[in-house]
Amino acid sequence: MNATARPQTVSYCHCSDCRRLSGAPVAAFAAFASADLRFTPSKGPRRSFSKGVDRWFCPDCGTQLAATYDYLLDQVYVPLGLLDQANTLAPESHGHTDSALPWLHIEDDLPRDGASSRVRLQEPDPSG
Repeated sequence: MNATARPQTVSYCHCSDCRRLSGAPVAAFAAFASADLRFTPSKGPRRSFSKGVDRWFCPDCGTQLAATYDYLLDQVYVPLGLLDQANTLAPESHGHTDSALPWLHIEDDLPRDGASSRVRLQEPDPSG
């Protein structure tokens, strides 16, 4: 995968779907404009486990490569752990905190949404 621009946003997701698919107690994703990503070779066939969410997985190892959401147009979400620059891409918010595991405590001052962060993620980036 190659990105031609920095992500539009980076976010934690605490929903059970993302936890199960990532195999971790919380997932983190970087959102890119569709035009800013290239998958080489292609990202393979699309899979859908939840209505309105499409995901792609490596055909060799099964790692999730990307996800799109029908309510977040023109964005592709890439698991943060796949990016070489992950150490420079700190999450900016938490989504689905009502589903967070009760023993997991991430102490930060980031915005938290009890359910979907779709409203925040649809807002245009003020920096342009």
